[in-house]
Amino acid sequence: MNEAASDIGATPVDRAIERLRSIYRNWTRDTSVEQMRCDWDEAFAGCSVPVTCRQVSAGGVDGEWTASAAARPDKAILYLHGGGFRIGSIASHRDLIARIAQTSSCRVLAINYRLAPEHRFPAALDDTLTAYRYLLDQGLRPADIALAGDSAGGKLALAAMLALRDRGETLPAAAALMSPWTDLAATGASYESRAEVDPIHQRAMILALAKNYLGADGDPRHPLASPLYARLSGLPPLLIQVGDRETVQDDSTAFAAKAKAVGVNIDLQVWSGMIHVFQMFPEIPQAREALAELAAFLRRRLHIDDGRAAQ
Repeated sequence: MNEAASDIGATPVDRAIERLRSIYRNWTRDTSVEQMRCDWDEAFAGCSVPVTCRQVSAGGVDGEWTASAAARPDKAILYLHGGGFRIGSIASHRDLIARIAQTSSCRVLAINYRLAPEHRFPAALDDTLTAYRYLLDQGLRPADIALAGDSAGGKLALAAMLALRDRGETLPAAAALMSPWTDLAATGASYESRAEVDPIHQRAMILALAKNYLGADGDPRHPLASPLYARLSGLPPLLIQVGDRETVQDDSTAFAAKAKAVGVNIDLQVWSGMIHVFQMFPEIPQAREALAELAAFLRRRLHIDDGRAAQ
């Protein structure tokens, strides 16, 4: 069967899976980290919506502002990309960031936090806190700022809020998280129960990424490395979206249950048939629906008039 014929009847999710596999199958034990990062950025390059992008130094951290024509100048979302702390960048996530900016009618500041193995925990967290304080230095109040992120970036958003709380600093208004990686020890039952339906992420891969991030002697249950093991009281309202085809599904569901038990206002959405960070793929109808829900959540928490939101 030729490739064209085999694609007949393929769903948007199937095509997204093949897009991911086409990247992974080109990597071997000899592929350098630099090449992996370049491949990932090239695979997701481009931007499908009309926005303006402006590079900035966010307190010394490489960043980029993304805004639609309707963006409010007095509000901001700090976005943290995924990639297992090994790959990923503003470039690989520019389209996802742009769609969030457009749909929310809010400016988005994304950062290139330091990656491992060159820079291990807590370097990425330190960069996130630096970027948050940069926003405050620009005159924004914590109530005017929301955090957002996917996968490893979702973990960073949670860790940043936990660190701010523990230091007595004011937290942002809310956080919206897509498939956050909350348990670097990978203890969730979903690593077994979802193994056959997850096309990409298996427990051995997750543990290898965790070791790459933490180092050989790092503690995967450190509360700022794995928010699942932290004291969660005092966090602002949270939205978590996760697919039910993810081995890391329990990173979301277990975290949500623990947070809810201590009074955190949390909305957990489990999307049927969806893969890890499916929102990256605009061709998937559910991705558009999920981002619309995510944007509505952020507008509510940042008090952005729905009438100004992009349609």
